[in-house]
Amino acid sequence: MSKPRPFAIAVPQEQLEWIRSSIRTAHLPPAPADDEEWNAYPQFIADVDGIAIHFFHLRGSASRPRGLILTHGWPGSAYEFVQLFERLCFPERFGGNRDDGFDLVVPSLPGVGFSANPAHPVGPRHIAGLWRKLMCDTLGYARFAAQGGDLGSSVSTWLGADHADVVAAIHLNLCVPPMTHPTDDPQELEWRAAYLAVQQRESAYMAEHITKPQTVASVLSANPVALAAWVTEKFQCWGDTQGNIESRFSNDQLIANLMFYLAENKAGPAIWLYRGAAEERARGRFDDLLVSVPTAIALFPKEFLPPPPRSVVERYYNVQSWSRMAAGGHFAALEEPLALAADIRQFLSDWL
Repeated sequence: MSKPRPFAIAVPQEQLEWIRSSIRTAHLPPAPADDEEWNAYPQFIADVDGIAIHFFHLRGSASRPRGLILTHGWPGSAYEFVQLFERLCFPERFGGNRDDGFDLVVPSLPGVGFSANPAHPVGPRHIAGLWRKLMCDTLGYARFAAQGGDLGSSVSTWLGADHADVVAAIHLNLCVPPMTHPTDDPQELEWRAAYLAVQQRESAYMAEHITKPQTVASVLSANPVALAAWVTEKFQCWGDTQGNIESRFSNDQLIANLMFYLAENKAGPAIWLYRGAAEERARGRFDDLLVSVPTAIALFPKEFLPPPPRSVVERYYNVQSWSRMAAGGHFAALEEPLALAADIRQFLSDWL
């Protein structure tokens, strides 16, 4: 385990030129994100179990350390949370109490952004173990909380399930309980049917990521326009866009997120996260889920995956908060940062 090393994003000029050249060939205007935007907040690299993990680390204004780790998913990135940084770390700047501030740790998942590629696919339960070591062994937090959506919700779930001795509470803006057990509960059967119907319509990309990752990775790694199409379609369909992506996400936001995949050629390695999750599931690693730590669920109305009934979630999670948000979809931190930050802060004030 190494001490964190200060890190600044500096995309090699030849990589930027390749991206610009590829986009020009496709007759689209080049607009890579500015490194200065990313480097406005302190970042580090630390070796965790042999994987160099990139992370933002902001120390908040509270008089005692209150650690909170935020985990993104695919096709998101650590950039998703930028609009939460100031509000969660320094609430007094927004009319709140300074002692409600958190120390934020926002890592890039293995194989995404500026984190190194793992030697083999890793799933969310394994990543939860890495995050424990990052928070406790590397950064010295004796106790912390976790938040996430998409794949980050699964990582945060396993932090709460496997590491309750150091994890005080978890907050999720997506929750998908296991479907491996038989049920005759009418509400659960209705939810399962609705969930599977959406999966039939929306999960072709996932099947490709799980079963043929290197095939699609070859295309996405070779052409930034192909990657942009593969990723941006998800923001269009999964966000609360009403069919107009620009109503929720600016071009700068979409491009900055894409650059976490393009800058270090991570379009392919990121896909292996799905393979890692599938391998964990196939080994029965999801069957024993039980989260004992206090859990908050924030339900955003335009989340494309149907929410399970609370009664189903409570079989697997210690649900202490169940919030129905007014607006927003799958990318809650980008779409509704004020509402998400407020829900996180209010819930964790009782547990951390």
